[in-house]
Amino acid sequence: QVQLVESGGGSVQAGGSLRLSCQVSHSLTTIHRVGWFRQAPGKEREGIACIDVNGDTGYRDSVRGRFAISRDVDKNTVYVEISSLIPEDTGTYYCAADPGGRTALLGALVNDGYQYWGQGIQVAVSS
Repeated sequence: QVQLVESGGGSVQAGGSLRLSCQVSHSLTTIHRVGWFRQAPGKEREGIACIDVNGDTGYRDSVRGRFAISRDVDKNTVYVEISSLIPEDTGTYYCAADPGGRTALLGALVNDGYQYWGQGIQVAVSS
């Protein structure tokens, strides 16, 4: 079973930047894809960025250019850096793991493609 722990959230002002971290219990070289998801208040959880075992990345169109996903294989950690924060970035951020490649069939940013989830971390952006 893969465990994931998010860190780095908090309250920030619009225009600032933030880096979220996701510590994964297993080697990233054994996990097909790790994704970051966001759930804004009153809205459904949506995929925003992902990185696969080869280091290839994917982004939701609405965040492309402001979000950057990366990983440190030695630390089993996946990061997402968010720049030019806007109030609409407020929400709970989750990281998730797809060890077996389900996202290859269902889609890289689809909730159902991921089997393991972190507890989530809060990000609040004030204007």
